[in-house]
Amino acid sequence: MEALHNVLFNMQALYSFALGVYAAILAAQNKSISGNFWGAVGTYTVLNVLILILGIILASRGEIVESGGRNTIYFLYMAFLVVIMPGLFSLLRGRDDRNAAIAFSLLALFNASVSISMIQRGLVTWIVPS
Repeated sequence: MEALHNVLFNMQALYSFALGVYAAILAAQNKSISGNFWGAVGTYTVLNVLILILGIILASRGEIVESGGRNTIYFLYMAFLVVIMPGLFSLLRGRDDRNAAIAFSLLALFNASVSISMIQRGLVTWIVPS
């Protein structure tokens, strides 16, 4: 189950980067955010919820017990990733203009960097195809 968790987390990191690029392209073309993008944001949020649930299951089984409160850091990071995209949508009150696309692009790229930070800290393992 830990391998599934890590694969989904890797997918989330790459998906976040792709979402940021997608929003940047929309902003560069001065297009409004479409339903496709909102669906991608919903998928991103559901993916993070699924990863968090798997992390809770693994922690409750004692499979990812870390010393020094590292599980706490993992859960704080994941809680951030779950709520931040819907939170930005709420703060922008559903705006779909160029400025909203820029904000979503910056946030998605920041989320990708947060994911990379989690990998570098050893909270999650990066899966490399062999």
